[in-house]
Amino acid sequence: MVDKTLGDAEKLIGGGVPALGKSAQGFGQEFMDFLQKYQVIGLAVAFVIGTAATKLVNSTVTDLIMPIIAVVVPGGDWQMATLEIGPLKFLVGDYVGAIIDFVIIALVIFILVKHLMKGDTTKKI
Repeated sequence: MVDKTLGDAEKLIGGGVPALGKSAQGFGQEFMDFLQKYQVIGLAVAFVIGTAATKLVNSTVTDLIMPIIAVVVPGGDWQMATLEIGPLKFLVGDYVGAIIDFVIIALVIFILVKHLMKGDTTKKI
């Protein structure tokens, strides 16, 4: 009676009880295949480097470029400039600072990609 019950259980799971152990071992290999196929490790490294590059660009903008702009623009503290229309208060200086940040970040990314893709011989679509 026990053998019959065990046989029924093996039929229900499809590959038999030994297949469970094989499936558990296969999970590790399947996970490694996933990491390699979708280049997850490379993506993680790129994310970390991107975070560090963001800090560098933000520091460059805040510590090097904005002081130069502050000297050139009359009034000095231009990032605190506001535009008030009735009850509305627009932070124009902060917005202009964000645009300058974006332009510098886009320029740095453009230069990096252009330099990295110089050796790429694949056909662009």
